[in-house]
Amino acid sequence: MPKETFFNLPEEKQERVIEAAIEEFATYPFHKARITAIADNAGIAKGSFYQYFKDKKDLYKYIIELTVEKKLTYINQEMMANREKYSFFQILREVYLSGIRFAEENPRLIPIGFMLINDKKLYHEIFGEYKDLSSDFFQQLLIQGKVKGDLDPAIDPVLVSKMLTSISYSLGDLIYEDGKLDMNDMEIIDQMLHFIENGIKKRE
Repeated sequence: MPKETFFNLPEEKQERVIEAAIEEFATYPFHKARITAIADNAGIAKGSFYQYFKDKKDLYKYIIELTVEKKLTYINQEMMANREKYSFFQILREVYLSGIRFAEENPRLIPIGFMLINDKKLYHEIFGEYKDLSSDFFQQLLIQGKVKGDLDPAIDPVLVSKMLTSISYSLGDLIYEDGKLDMNDMEIIDQMLHFIENGIKKRE
């Protein structure tokens, strides 16, 4: 988290620092990203950087946090506020659709996430807390789905929520093979959702 001195800066200067950081982290993996380049592009002295952030990782975590917060705003809020009107599978599909909408409107942020995924050690350190949040989110949906009768009453929401979270993160590599995320990727996501809803057992 940035130091209080960062939040005391004028909003325009804060935005310059954030934009410079996004540009650097979207271009280079974390370990190759340069504080000097971020400071130069933000128009601040390198020494000033350490008045605002503990180190490069502190800034990186803040960028990830801002990205996660922004991504959540793309979920249909009416649907989230009135979950009882929608089935578990309608809500689940909307969650993935919101991710695609976010990616289409914020293409500069996507490489940051995928470079992080490819750095397993850093990924677990940075994204671990958000992974827990994702699991909790899926768990609540699963519990509600059981109550509404959408799901098999025998499923364990804790176990299945962890499975859904792992599937979601693993899916990223597959749908980002062409270097972008767009509505064409919903075909892959719909196949995954079909598997979740129907399983792999052949049925008569």
